[in-house]
Amino acid sequence: MAQFEPVLTRNWNVENGHTLRVYEARGGYQAARKALTTMSPDDVVNLVKASELRGRGGAGFPTGLKWSFLPKDRTETLMCVNGDESEPATFNNRLLIERDPHQFLEGILISCFATRATTAYVYLRFEYIAGYKMMERAIAEAEAAGHLGRNIYGSGFDLKVVLHRGAGAYICGEETGLIESLEGKRGWPRIKPPFPAVEGAFRKPTVVNNVETLCCVPHIVERGADWFKSIGTPKSYGPKLYCVSGHVNKQVCVELPLGVTTRQLIEEHAGGVWKGRKAKAAVPGGISMGLLAESEFDVPLDFEALRPTGCLGLGTAAVTVLDETMPIIDYLAICARFFAHESCGQCTPCREGTNWLNKTIHRIKNGGGRLEDLDILEQLSQNMGITPGTTICGLADGAAWPVKNALAKFRGELEEYIRTHQNPASLPTPLQTAIAQGVPTGPIYDLPIPMRPGQLQAPAARPAPSSLPALTASS
Repeated sequence: MAQFEPVLTRNWNVENGHTLRVYEARGGYQAARKALTTMSPDDVVNLVKASELRGRGGAGFPTGLKWSFLPKDRTETLMCVNGDESEPATFNNRLLIERDPHQFLEGILISCFATRATTAYVYLRFEYIAGYKMMERAIAEAEAAGHLGRNIYGSGFDLKVVLHRGAGAYICGEETGLIESLEGKRGWPRIKPPFPAVEGAFRKPTVVNNVETLCCVPHIVERGADWFKSIGTPKSYGPKLYCVSGHVNKQVCVELPLGVTTRQLIEEHAGGVWKGRKAKAAVPGGISMGLLAESEFDVPLDFEALRPTGCLGLGTAAVTVLDETMPIIDYLAICARFFAHESCGQCTPCREGTNWLNKTIHRIKNGGGRLEDLDILEQLSQNMGITPGTTICGLADGAAWPVKNALAKFRGELEEYIRTHQNPASLPTPLQTAIAQGVPTGPIYDLPIPMRPGQLQAPAARPAPSSLPALTASS
């Protein structure tokens, strides 16, 4: 660990490191010049393939392989850069944009050359106002210096970078939702196929990459694939920005080799758990990834090792620590409320499922829980998302995974909470219980419904008429 040399953050603490003058003085744009003047686009693609760089936005898909999906006979290519970064507790892309925008632009330039994209759309999270202004200045500097524009470095390659601000929708972090929003439409994910590489933004072949992913590309071109693969763990190579927040003494974003553990991040970089307490659990990479118990803190945070723990994956590597006093039901209530609010509503299992999760979890939190509610939550979480094949995008999976992990790892705590926190006013009515369990088979009012004080009496079911009057012409 001591021999690791940070590269993504090397300019963060340099005075005026965000300016073109300082970036060029520290070797900036030399990798881009090398790629555009001494390599072919296919050479760059093959180099990135050889490095086994995996996308840093959440899914961890091999970047060079994604680039190779573009049709060989295409006449125009677009690049969409996902800078939406709406995953809770994630802030590494914001720091990359604000502290070293020219590294980001150099990554865009090389990646567009490799994929033959002549226009790059940078989709920025609306709330990143400082980052937007920083990118505007950086693009102007790069264009004036000949790093962007027409016939860059005399190579004959042209590139225009366009900034586009989102409207604060979590769903637009999904690549096709991002494309729909970019086109001026509602940010609803598209059914695939066709995939963006074949038909993406404005019906053109499109590559969608994350900010941090593209920031790795100049260093791969400069130092080579072997250097990149010398960092990290098998199948999870290279440096990674880890965010640490929650119940720790210091909220940080640090660059480390892929495969660092949660315990190392907490103890060596975040100053330990706050207030002298112990940790109960941690979110390994944004709340959509699920939950690690404290006993799993020594599992490497990479693309492979987290799966056996029941987590969805590494995600954005945004670690959120929960101390021993944090009730798991509170954590679930926060997650459920977020996903119910952010579901676009296009897919019924997600639209209804996220709301049922939210309502059920908040009822438990408010003292209206029953032990059978935990089985209902488990059933709901197993029946929504891409994994069971019921939705277009993975938002429903992200909503379900915290519930799955909490039930698997903290069911005893949840059962105890239900037993000790009972508020009769919050308990579901017999009618709500029957509907949830699918009991009604006839007219709904045939159910015996005991009334509570102040509760309206349900009307009695009307008996079916023995005969109906015959219809006449005057009727």
